[in-house]
Amino acid sequence: MTDPTRRLAPVVRLAPAKLNLTLAIVGRRSDGFHALHSVMIPLALADRLSVAVLPAGEDTLHVTGFDPGPPESNLVLRAIRGARQAVRGSGTATLPLATRLDKQIPVAAGLAGGSSDAAAAIDAALEAWGAELTPERHADLAASLGSDVPFFLVGGPALVEGRGERLTPLHGVRGDDQPAFLLVTPSVPTRTADVFAAWAAGAMREPGVARRTSEHFASEFGSGLSGRQLIERAGVLASANDLLPAAASVVPGLVPLRRALTRLLGRPIGLSGSGPTLWALYPSLETAEEAAAAVRSAIEEGTIPSPGERPPFVTATTMQRSDR
Repeated sequence: MTDPTRRLAPVVRLAPAKLNLTLAIVGRRSDGFHALHSVMIPLALADRLSVAVLPAGEDTLHVTGFDPGPPESNLVLRAIRGARQAVRGSGTATLPLATRLDKQIPVAAGLAGGSSDAAAAIDAALEAWGAELTPERHADLAASLGSDVPFFLVGGPALVEGRGERLTPLHGVRGDDQPAFLLVTPSVPTRTADVFAAWAAGAMREPGVARRTSEHFASEFGSGLSGRQLIERAGVLASANDLLPAAASVVPGLVPLRRALTRLLGRPIGLSGSGPTLWALYPSLETAEEAAAAVRSAIEEGTIPSPGERPPFVTATTMQRSDR
């Protein structure tokens, strides 16, 4: 086992954003959480996490980029503490860690940046200490930190069920012709709990429609689709999110922004997770970047609404290459 005090270089991990291509609410669990059926993919858009061993003291966290909130409530520090507790008694020296986090993923945006950071922090901490967890212990720790955290242990597209703990890896996109995504995130941080509460209060669409779409698409994506076939399904996927009406009721200006993007781009516009990030599918990163430039220009000209105090975050990205 590696002596962590001899490690010189920090451990570096990328923490990808996720995108929900479908999201269906299929019931309410006995623990109070909603049961989901969702096809999720990791994106190339990612935070960067680096971890270095300290000889003494306490765990520290330094953040650049988007502000994730107070350090004491950050999932990165909670993940490190959880990993330390999980390996306690194994004889491993779990020394304090100095962590740097470059936040490139917007916060409270429906992209699970915080959950991805937590998954990356577990992995980085274990490597820094020269420690290991069984897959079962690793999965349990991830699930204890948040519903989206286990997804990032898969390393590729997955069907996510239950509250997020039941994962089925999917083949995803076949071949080298990889499509890309335009992401537009209004500067209105959105609490997932508020959106689910709005859904429970009646801000919902016809029951069962998103579930049928999600089940059918999961079957197709499990076998693999070409990039062209995925884009052909963009219209169906963009409407396969049960939380869209609830997010629209919670986020002022989300509906006008979605309509304006539809008019400008002439493409279906979907919602990731509980929002407020909106997405559109493109055949290549180049065409998605052209669309991003058009959206930024329209925002500057005032022809697209900008909910919140600042202009929306606009970027083009691809799916992250699968680890499988």
